[in-house]
Amino acid sequence: MGLFKKNPFGHILFLKKWLIRVMGLFTHQRYKGFNKLEIEGSDVIRSLPETGVLFVSNHQTYFADVVAMFHVFNASLSGREDSIKNIGYLWNPKLNIYYVAAKETMGKSLLTKILAYAGSISIERTWRAEGKNVKRQVKMSDITNIGTALKDGWVITFPQGTTTPWKPLRKGTAHIIKKYKPVVVPVVIDGFRRSFDKKGLYIKKKGILQSMVIKPPLEIDYENESVDAIIEKLEYAIEQHPSFLKVIPMEELKAYEADHKNRRWRPNKAKTPVGE
Repeated sequence: MGLFKKNPFGHILFLKKWLIRVMGLFTHQRYKGFNKLEIEGSDVIRSLPETGVLFVSNHQTYFADVVAMFHVFNASLSGREDSIKNIGYLWNPKLNIYYVAAKETMGKSLLTKILAYAGSISIERTWRAEGKNVKRQVKMSDITNIGTALKDGWVITFPQGTTTPWKPLRKGTAHIIKKYKPVVVPVVIDGFRRSFDKKGLYIKKKGILQSMVIKPPLEIDYENESVDAIIEKLEYAIEQHPSFLKVIPMEELKAYEADHKNRRWRPNKAKTPVGE
């Protein structure tokens, strides 16, 4: 790899590789140390093509979810079996992994700009801006950028567009699937909202069992399935369809919602920053 070789978004791959290595080193214990990440589906990761893969997942924190996926995907590709043991897998990371994120979030600080350089496809949300509800047109350049990333490699997206559980999926994800016809891989995560603050930068509680289940690719008829049919298929696949609420005990649901409302980070001695 040439020292100044760039990806389609103009990011220098040599620099991106070192950012992933360093950030991986500082975040590894968040998933195997302070807490334990239970993984299922490493064999699915190894069976995927090099490009044209869209990972669709539920969302629990701004950054901890996607950082965990970078760990798991690279560990799986390096031969780890449902494990991120031995961080050596980050020495030669897959550099064409991207994730979809809100532009306003990724530009707020030096840290978020570094995270963006590691693989963000920053888009303008059509329904939310600066904490307020808005309605605006989808930027075609955002859609094109996602298509460019799929052509170059793998893309991670969180189609609910929020960390609040059981919210409807945004139909834009289905439009992207119909337009670019990627291999669609569902991912279901849990335990992250209990482990971290809302941003996923601080450890809120230690000793939490986190989980990540990578499911086999979905069968989708890109030409004939409607947008609504694809959205429903995705909701079931990432276990966010409204029907799942019917099988959750009311006491557990109330506790889950209470935890969600109270998980905003407030500085105190119990919090542990990213690198500690």
